[in-house]
Amino acid sequence: MARYRGPKTKIARKFGEAIYGEDKSFERRKYPPGQHGNSRRRKSVSEYAVQLKEKQKAKYTYGVLERQFRKTFEKASRKEGITGTNLLQLLESRLDNVVYRFGLANSRRQSRQLVSHRHIMVNGDVVNIPSYTVRPGDVVSVRERSRTLLVIEENLGRSTTLLEWLRFDSSQFQGEIISMPEREQIPENINEQLIVELYSK
Repeated sequence: MARYRGPKTKIARKFGEAIYGEDKSFERRKYPPGQHGNSRRRKSVSEYAVQLKEKQKAKYTYGVLERQFRKTFEKASRKEGITGTNLLQLLESRLDNVVYRFGLANSRRQSRQLVSHRHIMVNGDVVNIPSYTVRPGDVVSVRERSRTLLVIEENLGRSTTLLEWLRFDSSQFQGEIISMPEREQIPENINEQLIVELYSK
């Protein structure tokens, strides 16, 4: 499936925040990319443009393209509860995102590669679909023969903050989904209401 493989810092500068994590290049130039990126003059932005930018930020953050993102939104709108919160919960419960949240990868792009290369198991079975949806009670682990991979050892050696809805045991190379995340437990700076308004037009 197609994925964005271009320069990440350029996208981060477009949104004015380091959506891909720590980035030294972004810290040097926080203004938007392009010839007039550092200009002090600001053009008025339409409501539609603000909503579209928020949707694009969510797509780039989670590494999802338009067709899959729209399907996720439609699924969120059919569920009970607040559509925007449902959308973020579905994006957070993607297997590639959970692997990233456990600290097994330093980015969602890297976690997607770990999943697609069959290094990750869910409830004892190998799952190589990054968009696979995990549920409360599921146990996500690293295959035994993959536990000596240098990339996994390096990532587990880094200090990461585990979110409240997850539990991880680095000695066992496995973690558990305790519950679906509440909105305040999702640290991404995304205004989901703008996305709902955009798709509601």
